[in-house]
Amino acid sequence: MKSIIHYISIFCISLTLFSCGKDTTKNRDNQVFRFNQDANVSSLDPAFAKSQDNIWMCNQLFNGLVQLDDSLNIKPDLAKSWTISEDGKTYTFTLRNDVRFHKNKVFKDSTRVVIAGDFEFSFNRLLDEKVASPGGWIMQNVENFKAKNDTIFEINLKKSFPAFLGLLSMKYASVVPREAFVSGYDFRTNPIGTGPFQFKLWEENVKLVLRKNPLYFEKDENGKQLPYLEAVAVTFLPDKQSGFLQFAQGKIDFISGLHPSYKDEILTQSGQLQEKYKNDVNMITGPYLNTEYLGFRMDGSDKTVLDKRIRQALNYGFDRQKLVTYLRNGMGTPAINGIIPAGLPGFDETKIGYSYDIQKARSLVAEYKKATGDLNPKVALSTNATYLDISEYLQREWKKIGVDVSIDVNPPATLRQAISTGKVSFFRASWIADYPDAENYLSLFYSKNFAPNGPNYTHFKNAEFDELYEDAFLETDDLKRFVLYQKMDQLVMKEAPVIPLFYDKVARFTRKNVVGLGINPLNMLDLRRVRKLDN
Repeated sequence: MKSIIHYISIFCISLTLFSCGKDTTKNRDNQVFRFNQDANVSSLDPAFAKSQDNIWMCNQLFNGLVQLDDSLNIKPDLAKSWTISEDGKTYTFTLRNDVRFHKNKVFKDSTRVVIAGDFEFSFNRLLDEKVASPGGWIMQNVENFKAKNDTIFEINLKKSFPAFLGLLSMKYASVVPREAFVSGYDFRTNPIGTGPFQFKLWEENVKLVLRKNPLYFEKDENGKQLPYLEAVAVTFLPDKQSGFLQFAQGKIDFISGLHPSYKDEILTQSGQLQEKYKNDVNMITGPYLNTEYLGFRMDGSDKTVLDKRIRQALNYGFDRQKLVTYLRNGMGTPAINGIIPAGLPGFDETKIGYSYDIQKARSLVAEYKKATGDLNPKVALSTNATYLDISEYLQREWKKIGVDVSIDVNPPATLRQAISTGKVSFFRASWIADYPDAENYLSLFYSKNFAPNGPNYTHFKNAEFDELYEDAFLETDDLKRFVLYQKMDQLVMKEAPVIPLFYDKVARFTRKNVVGLGINPLNMLDLRRVRKLDN
């Protein structure tokens, strides 16, 4: 087994500009951004950018037609402009002509300019069964696409889909060069992109190093070329607590997220930095497009959860604010408004789904008992170890309203499989947005998306909901579409196939000398404008 010293040997990698010898200056050290990921990167090919670990790295290496800013607005990336036909089905992109691929021996002249044909090639890869990309689904509503010439790329949809540009901002839709897919070249471990950083070194499960791309096309407001950093160095310590220790000791610059193993060490119960970290650490928080919820299998065999009165009673029967305050150190917003999270267009803070009402909960349980003759309703909640504290809190609260809840703890992978195949009737789940449109959340309840072939894990089916969902696809007016989203959200809350717990928050912690990191509701890591100041 590799020692901790071996894992952090990344900091002593001999690069052209950096060393751990006596001549290393503070200035050079401040050109390298260091952090740890507890999960290993499985591929550096954007066609496989499914997990956050892969996505974060691919975001440094690749570009697409469009990108999102930190407010989730669609912005140009390699496409400098685009038009959308009146029927919402034809998208025509005009590409920049000053973007080059990272230098590599696969090119005749070490690099070349990106052309529209590269996007045609890249999108065809997503559809290629031999490639087996998990990102092929983003093309499911695409009729065809083609390069009209070197700078014009056209996409035709089967039907209008207003959230389509959001899909194209995903890393799956990045451009790659066809030259890198000749026989014998391993693109997975030797990626060639157009991004602000280029590939340097990857020792799987140990370290990954990216270097500044000297050909990168973007400049800041003062005309200075991006990125500011010279390199990015990533370690892969699998234990979150060990990763936090590295941060606390000043050996890495950044950690993301709040884990039970260190949440009370760094934060007070009210969600503020502990006193001992205030002089050395910055905390950045904001809405995260992640709704944590519990789901019911609506076509299962458990008659108790099939009764709407029990589902509604469980929704009313606990205090979400207390849950967030005491079990999340304030990192989250009580999910009393529906499944659509705060921070996303379509979220409606004026509409209440379920707030804490113990009398209403007890009344619903009493109605259930009288109607069914079941005087001791029991349900089994399937969860994983990370959420055991929340599950036990809910178990205690629901006991007070007359529902006996048992807890079944499963490994995460086992739980996901059981949920997908309908082997559990009441389960813990979450939904992180793939793209910034509330349709992504409402797709969880569309009847044609039944799991395991889609994300409708509850197997919720409602004709009125389906009609509204399909109408939303045809509505090109954003405000009118948001009204349809809100109607769907309220309909779901009335039928209660889920119990929304809380809308998550992004929590980022950096050393004091790190500036320009920013934050966004998709928790995307963007290092283009990051600087490290002299201590």
